[in-house]
Amino acid sequence: MAYDEGLAELLRADLADLPVTERKMCGGLCFMFDGNMLCGTHKYGAMFRVGKDSYEAALALPGVGPMAFTGRPMAGMVDVSDDGIADDAVRAKLLALALAFVKSLPAK
Repeated sequence: MAYDEGLAELLRADLADLPVTERKMCGGLCFMFDGNMLCGTHKYGAMFRVGKDSYEAALALPGVGPMAFTGRPMAGMVDVSDDGIADDAVRAKLLALALAFVKSLPAK
């Protein structure tokens, strides 16, 4: 599994007060809330599941771009560069957008 363990620790710290679980998938480590993917790490950085309604707001943040593992952007998912994920304010905003979306989904 190729992902940055330091980045995983950074996300673990951000998520410490939430009932999240970890699952190895998508070539990295994903953090799950009520069985739904919230965010995660991968070979090239981090990703957040912000949903379609918050997608444009997330893309407007520094260091954030469309997630396109398959060559096509994945609706509601964003990719974050190393600079973006290192910025506490950007990471906090992405986490807030992702939590708002994932909390609206039924638990699995």
